[in-house]
Amino acid sequence: MDLLDWFVMTGTLAAIVLYGVYKTRKVDNVKSYLLGDRDLKWWTIGLSVMATQASAITFLSTPGQAYNDGLGFAQFYFGLPIAMVVLCVFVLPIYYRLKVYTAYEYLEGRFDLRVRTLTAILFLIQRGLAAGITIYAPAIILSTILEWSLSLTILLIGVVVIFYTVMGGTKAVSVTQKQQMIVILLGMFAAGTVVVLKLPAGIGLGDAIGVAGHLGKLNIVDLEFDLNDRYNIWSAMLGGTFLFLSYFGTDQSQVQRYLSGKSLTESRLGLLFNGIFKVPMQFLVLVVGILVFVFFLFQPPPVHFNSANLDKLRNSEYGSELTVLEEDYARINQRNEQATLTMVDALRTEDEGAIAAARTAVEGTLAERRAVASSVDGLLASYDPELITEDRDYVFITFIINYLPVGLVGLLLAVIFSAAMSSTSSELNALATTSVVDIYRRSLVPGRTDQHYFAASKWLTILWGVVALGFAAVANLFDNLIQAVNIIGSLFYGVILGVFAVAFFFKYVGGKAVFRAAIIGQTFVTLTFVANWVEFIDLAFLWLNLIGCVITIAVAVVLEGAQTQDPSPPELS
Repeated sequence: MDLLDWFVMTGTLAAIVLYGVYKTRKVDNVKSYLLGDRDLKWWTIGLSVMATQASAITFLSTPGQAYNDGLGFAQFYFGLPIAMVVLCVFVLPIYYRLKVYTAYEYLEGRFDLRVRTLTAILFLIQRGLAAGITIYAPAIILSTILEWSLSLTILLIGVVVIFYTVMGGTKAVSVTQKQQMIVILLGMFAAGTVVVLKLPAGIGLGDAIGVAGHLGKLNIVDLEFDLNDRYNIWSAMLGGTFLFLSYFGTDQSQVQRYLSGKSLTESRLGLLFNGIFKVPMQFLVLVVGILVFVFFLFQPPPVHFNSANLDKLRNSEYGSELTVLEEDYARINQRNEQATLTMVDALRTEDEGAIAAARTAVEGTLAERRAVASSVDGLLASYDPELITEDRDYVFITFIINYLPVGLVGLLLAVIFSAAMSSTSSELNALATTSVVDIYRRSLVPGRTDQHYFAASKWLTILWGVVALGFAAVANLFDNLIQAVNIIGSLFYGVILGVFAVAFFFKYVGGKAVFRAAIIGQTFVTLTFVANWVEFIDLAFLWLNLIGCVITIAVAVVLEGAQTQDPSPPELS
């Protein structure tokens, strides 16, 4: 990297961290540390909520997802606006009326301490694991660029995030996320603009969109009902909506963001802001990935996007075989570029016959490219069976490092690190809050002073940071990071949402029934996931959210009915 890129990246990140520490320098009690001063405006809440969800994985892995599969991943977010409206109408008023620190406090009043503790523990497990992935995502970038060990890079990133989260608590998270989100949006717009400008002379944005469309990259909605398809309209509107209801309604990393609002109205507006603008933001990120795909139709891509893997292979006994494959790949890319130029000319003349012929030629050369890339993956597996050959997470960073102008490279790296810092700090802060409020102060060490719990909050933030760093060390077990986060969430969110749904809408169901239902539901979801993992069944992970929620509700209602002589519910209060 150029010296200017280093200056832009480190200067941007340092300014954000120092700003957060400065703005929260007077935080000296547990309420301000965990909830802030509840003085945030709706736009700060909205940007903070978006930044919490938009981790580095969003800007590292999602363009690679679009590069491979097109816009279909956008369906995953179609249920988000629906979820935001439901939460604004039914959930936020309850949280504000009860003035809770965490979402799980409500469950003790509604049910009992056991239900509150169980749900809090499920959240802690899920979010603790996810925090590790959000640290790992940018670490693989920096370790590749700087040629540092991955473990050292993970440690450095984790220490920075832990530092400013420990220093300022939830307000430090919120005030820095506003700045981070501005950097993120500017950086992605800049990246998209540069991709278009880097296309060959005479090739514009319209030509790029036309090529991508005819190669199937712009197909958004898949109406086919397929339980194994991860991203179609049915899994999105059913499984995805339940995932977002649980994530934004019961996950403390999000609840804590909007509970810091100045009023119920400000929090509602912040959530609606997220529901409206999150989908276009995801489209922006996906379109950037598709433009990178078109760019690499004209500019030869590497035969494998993880350069560290190629360097290992090149210096091994398989180096000569790699050279032969790369030479074949270069010849295919020459034919691919010519076929793509022919396709552009055909699109401009609107000659359907010529378009079809050109599309067939481009698809043929792309199939040849994939075959060569698959052969390289085979060499990597022969060299070291432990190497991860899936390389889509490296697509966007390859473009950033090799093709962006000096200065913008540093800005885009600052985007990715800002996203990592924003989401990880939210997670650590939420983990500490839940640990202190729902476990430590409530059940383990009650009745201590405010300063004691203030200190405990800081120590627990550090502890969860260490846990996240530990899981980050094994995050390479997943093929794709954006899917890994959603899989971990889907394992737990459905059951948690089911508990809250019973609390809100089934007033006659008591704590004993819902506690047992949650245990049964979580066991069933876990066994279903394991059965899918060993290929005993074939089920897309998004359906786990719906399954967990429905089973928890159904079992709770049945158990409550079995416990009483008169199963008819009393009037709702």
